[in-house]
Amino acid sequence: MKNGQEIKEIAHKAIDIEAAAIGNLKNYIDDDFLNAVDRIFKMKGRVIVTGIGKSAIIAQKIVATFNSTGTPAAFMHAADAIHGDLGTIQKDDVVICISKSGNTPEIKVLVPLLKQSENLLIGMVGDLNSVLAKQADLVLNTTVDIEACPNNLAPTSSTTAQMVMGDALAVCLLEAREFSSADFAKYHPGGSLGKRLYLKAGDIAAHNEKPEVTADSSVQDVLLEITRNRLGAAVVIENENICGIITDGDIRRMMEHHATLEGLTARDIMGKYPKTIEKDALAVESLELMRSNNISQVVVLEQGKYAGMVHLHDLLKEGIV
Repeated sequence: MKNGQEIKEIAHKAIDIEAAAIGNLKNYIDDDFLNAVDRIFKMKGRVIVTGIGKSAIIAQKIVATFNSTGTPAAFMHAADAIHGDLGTIQKDDVVICISKSGNTPEIKVLVPLLKQSENLLIGMVGDLNSVLAKQADLVLNTTVDIEACPNNLAPTSSTTAQMVMGDALAVCLLEAREFSSADFAKYHPGGSLGKRLYLKAGDIAAHNEKPEVTADSSVQDVLLEITRNRLGAAVVIENENICGIITDGDIRRMMEHHATLEGLTARDIMGKYPKTIEKDALAVESLELMRSNNISQVVVLEQGKYAGMVHLHDLLKEGIV
């Protein structure tokens, strides 16, 4: 077993080799790459991405990235394709075939079958003299000098290069489509990233209690209201308008300066300028408001009136923090 320093050196070397492979991809962004972006952007169908072995795994990742950024795509395993799955490909689809060597038995069988159709065939390949490279309509060059594997055998640098080339395609298409944060939210409604882009402050406040007291409420009543609603604060209302807020912190500070609660009202201990946010504002904006003011809750408004409250714990629960 290697010692700690030797393991670090091995890891550093692997990272350096793969970083060099990625950096070299800039030299392969050529006319074929530009044409690939153009043809995919203008296509009426989907991108069918296929491969074998480790390249098939990369193909699935590229499909996921395409689909999540507005380019419809589907995965087709190269081995399954030659045993019936060629029916996955429709006449308006574009096919991307991924292979390091471009010469595996499955690829040699698959490529002629793909060429029988009128679909555009894009080869993402690491050998420009291979069967795939020579028969593809467009070639995305993912040649690497060496794998990070010490035996230069296990796909490492080559699969990293394939993944990054796929990301480059996806990002170019994303930009071409002017894919917005709203579009991203549409495709990611269940994830925390999507929630940052669509979840509104009012959506959260609607599920919370609405703690409130009057300016003349006793401190005892304030304590009961805060405790009952478990949001760490209560809004102070006077003449149907917000005139202040009382938080757990305000209660603690009051107890430091007053020996008795007798005669004290909400007006005596409230903060007069609560931080507020409109109900239609994004929930993530309430997080920014909390962070910038070092507070745990913000008051939600609807047309200037008290509509509820958002607590930091709500944002944690939603995965926004």
